[in-house]
Amino acid sequence: MSKKILLAGESWLSHTTHVKGFDTFNTAVYETGEKWLKEALEKGGYTVEFLPNHLAGEQFPYTMEELNKYDCVILSDIGSNTLLLPQETFTSSVRKPNRCNLLKDYVLQGGSLLMVGGYLTFSGVDAKGRWAMTAVQDVLPVEVMTIDDRMEHCEGVFPSVVSDDDILSGIPKEWPYLLGYNKTKATVDSTTLVSIDGDPLIAVQKFGEGKSAVFTSDCAPHWCPPEFLNWEGYIPMWNNLLDWLTK
Repeated sequence: MSKKILLAGESWLSHTTHVKGFDTFNTAVYETGEKWLKEALEKGGYTVEFLPNHLAGEQFPYTMEELNKYDCVILSDIGSNTLLLPQETFTSSVRKPNRCNLLKDYVLQGGSLLMVGGYLTFSGVDAKGRWAMTAVQDVLPVEVMTIDDRMEHCEGVFPSVVSDDDILSGIPKEWPYLLGYNKTKATVDSTTLVSIDGDPLIAVQKFGEGKSAVFTSDCAPHWCPPEFLNWEGYIPMWNNLLDWLTK
């Protein structure tokens, strides 16, 4: 029976105003960025349930029973407010379970968590991700900043392997460039496997009965360019990480 993964985030709606002289018109498009990571994990035998941002606010699990259906939860480019502000709470002042606290307990009791970078994970653009302000920080192998943590590298920046851990087995030593990442600081008890410009790119740590890991760049464009997506190490990198998290 394949292991089940919950991938939350990785979706957005863009609304554009086109100005043509005197006249204007608007267009809107819904896009997602989960397909590369999802396909990589499915090739490794995992079952991936994708929960886009606009649904996660209401449909992300509220109970431990619901969370325990998954062997790992992946948060990718999703802000903490999406879990902290259910519609009933925001509009009608209705009390609801704190799902950031729930994620912490899930890990401590034997679950696994992976946070993937983006404009709304870790601290994110304008510090709107706000994960450092939640209980999820307590079960991450890195310290999240409380200011805008984006490290934009339009020139490209190359990761460096700094560990010979089995998680990196079968992955080429030379990694392709990335175009940015979220700056974090490794915690005292974590292990950094791959660094980027001196900061953690991949870090792991055990917490209680469970495990946690981070990949501080994106799993999709723009930070993750075609050269990285098509790299021979892309698929084994994700599967090795999930194998460690869920074994």
